[in-house]
Amino acid sequence: MSLTSQLAATYPQHIARLQQLSAEILKTERLDAMVIHSGQPIRQFLDDMDYPFKPNPQFKAWLPVVDNPHCWLLVDGENKPKLIFYRPVDFWHKVPDEPADFWTEQFDIVYLKSPAEVGQLLPYDRSNIAYMGENVDVAKALNFGHINPVPVTNFIHYHRAYKTDYEKLCMREANRFAVKAHKAASDAFYAGESEYGIQQAYLAACEHSESETPYGNIVALNENCAILHYTHFLRTKPSQHNSFLIDAGASFHGYAADITRTYAFDKATEFNQLIKSVDRITLAMVDGLKPGGSYVDLHLQTHQMIAETLSQFNIIKVTPEQAVESELTRTFFPHGLGHHLGLQVHDVGGFMADSRGTHIASPESHPFLRTTRGIESDMVFTIEPGLYFIDSLLSDLKGTDKEAMVNWEKVAEFRPFGGIRIEDNIIVHRERNENMTRELKLD
Repeated sequence: MSLTSQLAATYPQHIARLQQLSAEILKTERLDAMVIHSGQPIRQFLDDMDYPFKPNPQFKAWLPVVDNPHCWLLVDGENKPKLIFYRPVDFWHKVPDEPADFWTEQFDIVYLKSPAEVGQLLPYDRSNIAYMGENVDVAKALNFGHINPVPVTNFIHYHRAYKTDYEKLCMREANRFAVKAHKAASDAFYAGESEYGIQQAYLAACEHSESETPYGNIVALNENCAILHYTHFLRTKPSQHNSFLIDAGASFHGYAADITRTYAFDKATEFNQLIKSVDRITLAMVDGLKPGGSYVDLHLQTHQMIAETLSQFNIIKVTPEQAVESELTRTFFPHGLGHHLGLQVHDVGGFMADSRGTHIASPESHPFLRTTRGIESDMVFTIEPGLYFIDSLLSDLKGTDKEAMVNWEKVAEFRPFGGIRIEDNIIVHRERNENMTRELKLD
């Protein structure tokens, strides 16, 4: 069955689930309906051009319209949702085509020529309708009685963690685009390209523009691999290629892939063996994703395995247990193990104990962990342990008890390589884990 046929077959069930959830929360909150706004373009300051448009994720949860502002969706959980689709009369820009894709049968579609006229297409009495979107001034002007009510937002965010079959298809396809591009980026690295050259190879391979990727790609060579969110793309090729870290994704119908790989230019180096060690940690933590399990526990186990790796490679002078207990491992692995993935790269709901929004805080000693929620089937996670030689964090050890715990000569040997991160995207099923990234043959 073709991808289009699979999407068409699974999409009605996806909409039925969203309808059921909408009916439940609207009844609970005694609301007549909610209106989900795709959003408006944002004008650059003191300019006549807009930033690239990014839709409200609550809107693209319903339909794969990711590039059209001024659209509105009226949902009451019972009747067929009404889509107000923006199609202006415009000779400056391309006017969106009338929708004719697999998803259109699920909506009553009307067309909007001017954003100012949307009130004529919405219910006249909006006093008991919830506006869900970013443009609060517009919502107030249209006299919506409720604007982003917290109970509704919490309910939506909590249930977004569970992915439908349609959503899983979209995320597999996003991974397919990303894996193809990662392979092209790896080839460009070994061909001696600059960061900018590698980025261009990546974008060409996944057929995305920079604004279409779900986040700004991280393409780092050598010492730059130690900068966690490095996005500079140096045009000049380094005098020597030591290492390459790429954290880059792709999008499909609004859903994201988020993949990281690290490479050593010379496979005979000890750094390449260090990469393999971190890769084994990634795979071990992927195996640890089990319904009923704790993501926090996996994060803590990762620190233990990072400590063992630091000891194995003679980077620290203390036992792995001492490295974990003293929190020395946080110098080398300062971020969280991963996060939920979906319509957003750091998808919502990761700290929620229930649909009311009860917060589950991160452990005090691990403030950058992005999810504390229990692991359940139909959730999608990233697993991305790292091991870095970050100058600022290493400098913080100087003059403390931890300074003597580090083999500084070994650190100096690894510093030109920057650091390592290996990241896979995993669907948790009831009986197994589906590693979308590895199943597409990205080692």
